[in-house]
Amino acid sequence: DAVVIVTPTFLHCEIACQAAKYGKHIFLEKPMALNAAECRSINAAARQAKVVLQIGFMRRFDEEFRRAKESLASGEMGRVMMIKSTGRGPGGPGPWMYDLRKSNGIVAEVNSHDLDTLRWLTGQEFQRVFAQGHNFKCPEARKDWPDFYDNVMAQLSFPDGSMGTVDGTCPAHYGYDARVEVLCENGVLFIGSAQQNGYTRINRDGVVLGQAVKSWRTLFKDAYLAEMEHFVDCIRNEKTPSVTGVDGMRAVEAVVAINQSIRTSQPVDLSPEAPE
Repeated sequence: DAVVIVTPTFLHCEIACQAAKYGKHIFLEKPMALNAAECRSINAAARQAKVVLQIGFMRRFDEEFRRAKESLASGEMGRVMMIKSTGRGPGGPGPWMYDLRKSNGIVAEVNSHDLDTLRWLTGQEFQRVFAQGHNFKCPEARKDWPDFYDNVMAQLSFPDGSMGTVDGTCPAHYGYDARVEVLCENGVLFIGSAQQNGYTRINRDGVVLGQAVKSWRTLFKDAYLAEMEHFVDCIRNEKTPSVTGVDGMRAVEAVVAINQSIRTSQPVDLSPEAPE
């Protein structure tokens, strides 16, 4: 009835379009594709075949992130002024990611989640981005892939003046680090922690010891289950997923703009195309 696509990014468009052709509902892991044109092709194929297409942004199904979304949507926090999202992977990257033509770099492979988080929590589209990237930890990639970076910092602006930042690292080595801070007119929200929940030790000399989160598999275990349950429910009951192909395309558009900014050392304006 359905397929789950978890292949490297450069294969997503071909496989997703073939799956739609054969009438299969599609759960497509992020990043959705390499560029907006591929995203549009996938969306058109799914729409023509009348199949469910859901993108794997599991943070939207995490309890902490959902509570933050509800709090912001209620208006009790006032408008968002600044939002910061950190996404750092513990290991990798795989050698295929060195070629940005096939992967779009770690900002796609790791930080697509962060970009979607900023859009989702603010309820706005990106307006402008300025980014920097550098290869600190992968010397084996420098000769053949001089444009590869394993650290990225992006500043993003929104139409209402809100400001956002995304920082990413892969490999971080110390653990899996997914944290968000949302500064609002009436307070601040903190989502996530680098430290494993439930364990902290403070010695009598004041040294604080804890355990870092080592894997996304444990940190977002419940969210992964919830997003797949949602996918199945949408298929069975002919619902539109809460994470659509348009959401996937918007993240890809931001990824492409960030890479352009890194290459040119200039800000890049985003003008999101209307969804078809």
